[in-house]
Order: sequence, then C-alpha cells, then structure tokens
Amino acid sequence: MKLRQPTDFLVLEELEDKGRNVATNLAAHTGKSRKNINTRLPVLEDYGLVRKIGPAERSGLYEITSMGKAALVYRDQYDDVDDFEALIEGPSVDISEQCGDSQAGFVRGEDEHDDDE
Repeated sequence: MKLRQPTDFLVLEELEDKGRNVATNLAAHTGKSRKNINTRLPVLEDYGLVRKIGPAERSGLYEITSMGKAALVYRDQYDDVDDFEALIEGPSVDISEQCGDSQAGFVRGEDEHDDDE
C-alpha cells in the first residue's frame, strides 16, 4: 500500500468528518485538484480504504471504510513501519495456532479420541 501524502489522508479525513461525498466536493474541501482526487479515489478503493456507493454505478459517491478509519488512527506511523497495510488490518490469527491441535481438530469436526473400546 503506497499512499500519497498528504492528499490521501486529507481525503480520508474529509470522508470521516463529513461522510460520503464526491470528488468535486472533496477537491474543494481538501484544496487539491479534482483531477488529483479523481485519480486517487480508485486507488484508495483498491486498497480498501474507501468504497464507492450510490444507486448508480457511475455515481462517483464514496465513503470511508473501517480500514480507512484505521489508516487515520495510525497515520503518524505511516513513515515508520515497513507494512502499513498489515498495521491497519490488524493481526490475523490462525485458529490452529491459537487453539492448539486438539481444539483445532474440534473446530474442523474431528474427534479428539478414537473410539476403539
């Protein structure tokens, strides 16, 4: 994930503060060109930070996602971490590592004991 600073964070801030919006309004509120905003919104959507919404497929209406909100929370760490995407996605937990083998088997529907008796 490669974010363009400060533009991408300004867009995310605006969407968080004001709610869903279109590129024209985002450009006016962020002080960036509409062309710049129109270029960045699909990138932010690909990263999962914003989502395109609206009744029409080409409405151009965007809203921030929970991952976009996490990006704002961790904004100060963007330059300091190697994998910002992993940071904002949070830890992924493998259930077999978390539960141990017997509980993982239970989750998969396996019996813990053989019934040879």
